[in-house]
Amino acid sequence: MINIISRNIFRFIFLILLQVLILNNMNFSGFVNPYLYILFVLLLPFETPRWFLIFTSFLLGLSIDIFSDSLGMHAFASVSIAFLRPYVLNFISPRDGYEPGTFPRIFYFGFLWFAKYSIIIIFVHHFFYFLIEAFSFQGFDFTMIKVFLSSIFTFIVVILSQYLIFRK
Repeated sequence: MINIISRNIFRFIFLILLQVLILNNMNFSGFVNPYLYILFVLLLPFETPRWFLIFTSFLLGLSIDIFSDSLGMHAFASVSIAFLRPYVLNFISPRDGYEPGTFPRIFYFGFLWFAKYSIIIIFVHHFFYFLIEAFSFQGFDFTMIKVFLSSIFTFIVVILSQYLIFRK
């Protein structure tokens, strides 16, 4: 238990630093913005209480907002995915459910399951973030292009992290 807590604290700090020091400075043609910090929410254990999930997601988003000067947009998008995560996990759960002590990772449930799970969460996060950033339905097509391209890029980086860093 202590090992899981310390690992998540390290992941929380590492992903914030990676996001604000490196990934926030990457912007491809104004369309692609990688937001890897949501990997923290994606990889939390299944047994994480809902209140803790929402609270840590708020702290995560607020931390990114403070360093990015983005006025709560990341906090809103992060809390949104934290709120929806249990519903998404229930929607795509295996027939027998989730075994205690397992984590939402490729190595436990396979590529297809993890792809469905992460694509839904990543898309929802990016949709809320970019919609708030635009704060208008005017130019909705431009906003949706940003959502799709950023979601694809973030998904690729999340999958790479699963194979390179988060092994079984």
